[in-house]
Amino acid sequence: MLQVSGLLMGILTLIFGIIVMIFPKILNYLIGIYLIIVGIWAIIQAI
Repeated sequence: MLQVSGLLMGILTLIFGIIVMIFPKILNYLIGIYLIIVGIWAIIQAI
């Protein structure tokens, strides 16, 4: 159903990295959002 390409994950990782470098305090929120997205993606893949 939901296909996330390696290129898209690479771009998202790069953007998150830049944001963390600019705003270090936002790291916890970004990790939380990332984990939620990956968890939802894994559940959808398992269905």
